[in-house]
Amino acid sequence: MDVSRRIERGLERAVSYATATGRPPQLCEAVRYTLFPGGARVRPRLCLSVALACGDANPAAADAAATAIELLHNASLVHDDMPCFDDAGLRRGKLSVHAAFGEPIALLTGDVLIVMAFETVARECMLAPDRIAPLMAIIGRAVGMPHGIVAGQAWESETDIPLEEYHRAKTASLFTGAACAGAIATGSDPQPWLMVGDRLGAAYQVADDLRDVLSAHEEIGKPSGQDLQHGRPNAVAKYGLAGAVSHLQGLVEGAIEAIPDCPGAESLRQLIGNEVKRLVPKNLARTAA
Repeated sequence: MDVSRRIERGLERAVSYATATGRPPQLCEAVRYTLFPGGARVRPRLCLSVALACGDANPAAADAAATAIELLHNASLVHDDMPCFDDAGLRRGKLSVHAAFGEPIALLTGDVLIVMAFETVARECMLAPDRIAPLMAIIGRAVGMPHGIVAGQAWESETDIPLEEYHRAKTASLFTGAACAGAIATGSDPQPWLMVGDRLGAAYQVADDLRDVLSAHEEIGKPSGQDLQHGRPNAVAKYGLAGAVSHLQGLVEGAIEAIPDCPGAESLRQLIGNEVKRLVPKNLARTAA
């Protein structure tokens, strides 16, 4: 089974457990609305790609980790779009959850996705109980305090926001968690994968900053110009356009160089290269070409 099918199967399985009774009906509908159709599934793809590169000795644990990572990512998007943060009416080209279902259901949708993530790891790893604690720990660290995505969201309420620390928490932390979780699921040492996830996550955020400045909302499926509107730091504002592009290239090269020797190293290098190409704004890519 290819990576994409494994990801969608894992998410469908998690949703089927959570919505088995169909009640409460609005919350059940909002959970499915949030997850399907999904985005590029970048983080779970990274998780499973690392697991495959390490031999994929326990596919069930790897699938559980990838599913949990994607559930948590979607929870962060639901909360990020709410009026108390970005007040964004669009996500992936359709109404954001709070715009479609109202703020109370959106808040609860984010909450239940977080619970589903950790429940998934516990349930799906019952045949490999030694993987549950380390997976819970690495994934929890990626989303919590002091360096996870919750901390990243909290930085937006501060008056002095350090760009690198903000980006590392808001975005890179979950990439690092995804890479390390993929290794842990196979019983491999996660340490060599820390730098891969960190640099790739930082590159992803710089690319997102470029798209926020250069792309129309039709291209990215969500409102653009959000960083300027909300007074948040942005790599383009700090480094300039050329500097941000150079920084992005350096981070991508660093992520690829950090991949340790393993059977799937080359395919992982290709995955990272292709993913970053997809993220570069179309007008910038045309200029570079």
